[in-house]
Amino acid sequence: MTAAASFCDLTLDELAASLAAPAGEDAPEPGRAVRSPSAAHVFGALHRVARWSTDDRGHRAPILGRAAAAAVAARLDLRLPQIVEAEPSSDGATKLLLALADGARVEAVHMPRAVRNPRVTLCISSQVGCAMGCTFCRTAQMGLVRNLDAAEIVGQVFAVVLALGPVDPQRISIVFMGMGEPLHNLDAVLRAVRILCEPAGMGLSPQRITVSTSGLVAGIEALARAEVRPALALSVNATTDEARARIMPVTRRNSLAALRSALLAFPLRSHEKITLEYVLLAGENDGDDDAARLAAFAAGMRHNINVIPWNPFTDGGFARPDDARTMAFVARLRDAGCLVTVRKSRGRDVAGACGQLATDTVRVRRSAPAGPR
Repeated sequence: MTAAASFCDLTLDELAASLAAPAGEDAPEPGRAVRSPSAAHVFGALHRVARWSTDDRGHRAPILGRAAAAAVAARLDLRLPQIVEAEPSSDGATKLLLALADGARVEAVHMPRAVRNPRVTLCISSQVGCAMGCTFCRTAQMGLVRNLDAAEIVGQVFAVVLALGPVDPQRISIVFMGMGEPLHNLDAVLRAVRILCEPAGMGLSPQRITVSTSGLVAGIEALARAEVRPALALSVNATTDEARARIMPVTRRNSLAALRSALLAFPLRSHEKITLEYVLLAGENDGDDDAARLAAFAAGMRHNINVIPWNPFTDGGFARPDDARTMAFVARLRDAGCLVTVRKSRGRDVAGACGQLATDTVRVRRSAPAGPR
């Protein structure tokens, strides 16, 4: 007998194989299973929020016919990460604390945007904690507890959307900018992206999903080869290897020159740009020379430099630049021909902004082998 698989961990082909096998037995290889119309129907019912309902006891479940419901109940685990705390921000964002099956906790942020066609951006986590050690980031203070698996990543998205919306998946954008280094857990992240982008399910566009990395060259190269590839953002944050290594230890193995080469080789879709994130730290990386070097780093690639004034946290050790210094830095970049945006960080008043996420989960054992470094 095999344990019930999480519905969040199965691709459409794998679900078809599971439904083709007697309950409790190993499914045939997905490639050898015949994909039946019922498999696509069941996958859609499982992965589309609009097809879930609430019973009299407050339990949520997908709307399925009797036979399909019985098949799902016998084969699949429908449990999701549990939202144990939701903190609404004055700016409309909501920071959520989610408990996983083993008791570990991660944070996610739900950010509605009031634009002509209203959308919601979900900032989600790929790890419990992080191993990268960036000194300006609160998550780094946790260290790496463990990777999330694909089911936990998809489940995180689904739990948040089920609680706060939107019902229409075409209004969802996802950024892997929560807890963890996504390219340090690349296999699970790409599997989750593939499941989230399955047309029979949520059907998200991979162009609406962005993976942000501290700068793992091998991971960037692997991401470039992905069959279902999300967009890429690089957190730059300093313009010399010496300065960057002080605040981002990952630089000791991944120099700025190597990162730039990987970005120049990264295959971009039509109209796609690489996002270069730059957390602005007063007196540390906000000088005119820094702006000139950052513009030189961006030269030759389709880019958007996203300047992020640092979001403070207790014992953070840095200072947030004032608006005048921020706009002077931005002006230097624009004068050099760069496309620049300034991030309006959401959820700052509930510690839900960029660099502020962390939980009380602690590392109690050696983590499983991780991805490229």
